[in-house]
Amino acid sequence: MPLQLESQEGRWVHRLGYAGLVPFVGNALLMFLVTEDVVPLVAIALTSYGAVIASFLGGLHWGLALRQDSELRTFHLLWGVIPSLVAWVAVVMPAYAGLPLLSLVLLACYLVDRKTWPAAGLRHWMTLRFRLTVVSVLSCLLGAASA
Repeated sequence: MPLQLESQEGRWVHRLGYAGLVPFVGNALLMFLVTEDVVPLVAIALTSYGAVIASFLGGLHWGLALRQDSELRTFHLLWGVIPSLVAWVAVVMPAYAGLPLLSLVLLACYLVDRKTWPAAGLRHWMTLRFRLTVVSVLSCLLGAASA
């Protein structure tokens, strides 16, 4: 039975999803509040967290591929590694370049999910995915602006 929004588990998904935005928003704001010598450390924290989330979003597609018998199985397996690989490149770039790249990866993950999740029975989670994506992308861009 699919997880429903109004179920206890559905409430946990929302809570944990929004809690996952704290490192994005917190680090993006810290980029403007800390002294100049600490900015690189905060930038690394923001970039690495963004990379971890991008990898998580890619990994979800492996989960979909392993549970489905569909024509999208190969696509899910292939797409599932792309966010991790691009995020890895973003981590080794300077923050002013890596954070915008992560923004693009997070946006691409959302757009792919928007096309593929309905077939997996996950359409009802797209509003949450959209909100999480907007905040994470804006946080990365804000962090890049101060790097």
